[in-house]
Amino acid sequence: MIPRLAQTTAQRLAQGFPILTITGPRQSGKTTLARTLFADRPYVSLEDPEHREFAHSDPRGFLARFREGAVIDEAQHVPALFSYLQALVDERRRMGDFILIGSQQFGSMARIGQSLAGRVGRLELLPFSAAELAAAGWLPADLDTLLWQGGYPPLYDRPLSPNDWFPNYIATYLERDVRQLIQVRDLTRFQRFVRLCAARTGQLLNLSALAADSGISHTTAREWLTVLEASYLVWRLLPYHHNFGKRLVKTPKLYFLDTGLAAALLGIREAGTLGIHAQRGALFETWVVSELIKQRFNAGRPPDLYFWRDNTGNEVDVLFASGTRLQPIEIKSGATFVHEWLKALHRWQGYAGDETWPGWLIYGGEDSYQREQTEIRSWRSLATCRDWRDETT
Repeated sequence: MIPRLAQTTAQRLAQGFPILTITGPRQSGKTTLARTLFADRPYVSLEDPEHREFAHSDPRGFLARFREGAVIDEAQHVPALFSYLQALVDERRRMGDFILIGSQQFGSMARIGQSLAGRVGRLELLPFSAAELAAAGWLPADLDTLLWQGGYPPLYDRPLSPNDWFPNYIATYLERDVRQLIQVRDLTRFQRFVRLCAARTGQLLNLSALAADSGISHTTAREWLTVLEASYLVWRLLPYHHNFGKRLVKTPKLYFLDTGLAAALLGIREAGTLGIHAQRGALFETWVVSELIKQRFNAGRPPDLYFWRDNTGNEVDVLFASGTRLQPIEIKSGATFVHEWLKALHRWQGYAGDETWPGWLIYGGEDSYQREQTEIRSWRSLATCRDWRDETT
């Protein structure tokens, strides 16, 4: 098992809450992490029809089996269980009593919000981060291979090619599990919708255009996208609200949370083709944003990332609050620094004044250095275990 940076957070939350939830996409390592950290607890999966039926028909009897707590996998299959868990943990008043694992955001389920408020520590686990891969000696040697392969654990702990694994993941997860959640009747349109989402990663989200291109209604597109978000496949990056005297774009940007999955949906079959692919820049930006989200999830922090764009096209790719100021980040996939890349950050500093820190520019090259009060950072700098969030505080 490649050590997960989130394990310290999981242990901390289990000491302060009677229930720990670990959510994330399928095959992101949730079950492995939970069974490793809580090996003394019995494990039960509600994917098993027998266990699921027992939990549905007799939730009190099902939970009574676990006098010392338990790890319950795929808990979202029996949401009625949460009300009974509330009474049980309130009676036992024991921290880390139950570990619930799910491949949907429990926060999107009204039942857990109503039943278990204040009793749950939440951990969201995405596929391997670059820092985790680097610490284990598994970080791909070049950027294009990393973008093409992504971070899903089976691609690192098994002798599998992305060309073999992703088509099966798409078929068994996207086309079975996600379809069931939203009761998709037309598989062809759903497949087209997901691939069109991949083609838009790193772009402003025009939901009306996405719906039209997919041959579905605006309402259906919104529902399908919400389920992809709840399943940790895509992320909407929200615009920062402060206008600094400018009229702002209020539309979010769409990102996949794994570049390997996005590349597979785009039909990219080998890393060597990425160098000349029209989507390489978008995939690199997607990778950087997903790495920043993973840093926050692994530390148990909210993913408080934004972008800023005015109505004339001036943009900062990523913004986050750091102390009393904002940290701007520009993202460029090129391997050779170009002075033109600094223009957006300099323009932003002129708008924000004392409210901003000096900018960071993350690019596809190998060297990191400072230039014109801007930190030029190699993509490899994201493969350190350092938490970038607190550097400027």
